[in-house]
Amino acid sequence: MSRLVSFLLFFAVALGILALAHGYLWMRLVRDPAWPAPFRQMGTAAIVVLGVGLPLGMVLSRALEGTARPVVFALFVWMGLMFLLVVVLGAGDAARLAANLGRRLLGSANAATGAAAVDEDRRLLFARAWAGVALLVSGGAGALGMRGALSVPATKRLRLELARLPQALSGFTIVQITDLHIGNLLGREWLEGVVAHINGLAPDLVAITGDLVDGSVDELRPAIEPLTRLRSRFGTFFVTGNHEYYSGVDEWLTELRRLGVRVLHNERATIGTAAASFELAGIDDASAHRFGHGHGADLPRALEGYDRARELVLLAHQPKAVFEAAQLGVGLQLSGHTHGGQIFPFGWIVRLTQPFIAGLDVVGDTQIYTSRGTGFWGPPMRIGAPPEITYLELVAPPEPRSPSARSAAHEQGS
Repeated sequence: MSRLVSFLLFFAVALGILALAHGYLWMRLVRDPAWPAPFRQMGTAAIVVLGVGLPLGMVLSRALEGTARPVVFALFVWMGLMFLLVVVLGAGDAARLAANLGRRLLGSANAATGAAAVDEDRRLLFARAWAGVALLVSGGAGALGMRGALSVPATKRLRLELARLPQALSGFTIVQITDLHIGNLLGREWLEGVVAHINGLAPDLVAITGDLVDGSVDELRPAIEPLTRLRSRFGTFFVTGNHEYYSGVDEWLTELRRLGVRVLHNERATIGTAAASFELAGIDDASAHRFGHGHGADLPRALEGYDRARELVLLAHQPKAVFEAAQLGVGLQLSGHTHGGQIFPFGWIVRLTQPFIAGLDVVGDTQIYTSRGTGFWGPPMRIGAPPEITYLELVAPPEPRSPSARSAAHEQGS
């Protein structure tokens, strides 16, 4: 299937989902409450305008630069509120359906005789009350989610033991950021705050695991410039995410190299000193092969000549790369892509495509840490999945004590 056909199919499915969602909202928020004129007409018009505006906003976010930012921001806020409203209203419908089924199974008198008619006034009162509750709950959750998404993320700290890490490198620190999505909604000022936060952590190395940008180099060059001020002992390393391939990947790789960021394009680097070091590998995003021009995840190529006795850390945007990584001797994989679901309960859908959503997991002898992401995509909201700047301390296993040391310890304890 060609990329054009795939895109058209995806776009058609997305439009269908949006149409169904807005139709459902119209039924529950406008039709069922039977608001008097002119509120009914105003509600209908608002849902139609927002429903049509969302796909147009997606196009505007790509086709136009800063002039469209306020409109795009408003439409993406609506995207998040729409999702929350569907979830809240859907939960109410599910609860009512379960209650009705329960009454039927219990053989209530009303269900048995079918005699009791629903009081129309009570039904109307409930429909209006439930519409109001859904709007208040979704609006409140959306406001809190926006506050969390638009601020500089907090630090998530982990201490991970790596079996092959040299003792001399025990305590080595990596700061991972991922899924920043610098573009129409997150820009230079926000990135400056992220950079200052990272520099305050004084890491040995900074890893950016993809989806850094949403837009062209020409549009975002000023916004991305603060990356030049990142400070760490061994530098900043980058691997592509899927969004780099929507934004002109080759131009971005050239620009990042100009900014002093080391791009790992199916390759690896030795980190440390001649006396003590480990290998850091990075692969292209799992979707990269669709874009051609030499792109595509290729872990065997990145590991050519690799000595398995050495510790190996892999940067891979999508968590699903871990299964091949576990077969090829990777000790730790750092990933992003999932946003931790970003807005609960969207993570349940993400689980259909990724094995891990957030946090630390293990596959065979390989540990994988999946970040919830530093920025956001789409709705400027984070609900149940706060953003993070991840601070990882890598430690070596405890050194085995010699027989004489164990004997001395035994004598002291006896």
